[in-house]
Amino acid sequence: MPKGDTSLEREWKSALYTYVNQYNRCEIDYRPQTSERIVTDPEFVVERGERMARLDEWYRKRRAVPLRSETSAKLVRTLIDGSEEAVVEVQLYSRLFYEKSGITHREDRIERERLTFLRENGHWSIARVEREVPERRPAGEGRPYQQADFVQAVNRPLLNREVLGQGRSAKRHIYRRDLAVAYADRWWNAGNPAYEEFDVDCTNYVSQCLFAGEAPIHYTGRREAGWWYKGYVNGVEMWSYSWAVSNSLARYLSGSSWGLTATEVDRPEQLMLGDVIFYDWDGDGRFQHSTVVTAFDAGGMPLVNAHTVSSRHRYWDYRDSYAWTEQTVYRLFHIADEF
Repeated sequence: MPKGDTSLEREWKSALYTYVNQYNRCEIDYRPQTSERIVTDPEFVVERGERMARLDEWYRKRRAVPLRSETSAKLVRTLIDGSEEAVVEVQLYSRLFYEKSGITHREDRIERERLTFLRENGHWSIARVEREVPERRPAGEGRPYQQADFVQAVNRPLLNREVLGQGRSAKRHIYRRDLAVAYADRWWNAGNPAYEEFDVDCTNYVSQCLFAGEAPIHYTGRREAGWWYKGYVNGVEMWSYSWAVSNSLARYLSGSSWGLTATEVDRPEQLMLGDVIFYDWDGDGRFQHSTVVTAFDAGGMPLVNAHTVSSRHRYWDYRDSYAWTEQTVYRLFHIADEF
């Protein structure tokens, strides 16, 4: 334990250690738990049981076998630290290993939880587990925006050197899928300081990956049109909705006829590296999350990277996500090879 921990802190941190061990087991072993349950939150226990049953079926359909889960817990902040109660926010970094067709795969994800520890009769248990599901929140539309004089000096260099040009470029661009994937793997668990980072950052991250693959900016100067990011102008962040909002990028890709273009496909097997997937968790026609294809499993199915809940080489359908529902709808976009 870190220097300075009190006896009570060591006790509830020991309970946290037990929780992480049980968390790891529940990721790979879906049989009823026989060890003492550290969590007494009834809603969480029911939800975890349902999720374990879903994961068991999910792996069977994928013909994959989970091997082991390695999760480390990092304290983000302590809200209450008393003699009978402790409330902490933790970051859980999980590395999950599974086997398919004789090949071992690894996926990574980082999630946050708020845990309430209660002490009764000298024993600490977790009375409540609160988990945000940020993938379900829409992003972008509420941020302040204003037009600016783009001729004036900017606080940082323009991310696209040709952004001030007018009209369509005659130059043809090849989509560098290798560069898009390299960027996605470089920044999957952090924000590139050259860009603004949003609380709901999935589409901003996907757009950065597309741009890193040399997809051309479609600059309009209007937030509701084109696909562009201009950095700061007179201290104001300038970007299009399609750059940072899942539903807007999906709509842009479905209608763009020049510059960054894509074709919607029916099956995940039709996707390639650097392609993009959108997720509508409620089936209401509004897409809330986006990912970029960065690898394939032994059966040729896409594995994806994402932000908001930072993920690397995660199975494309997200049935292991707390955001997923039976109503989930996907849109699969194959990015053009040449623009």
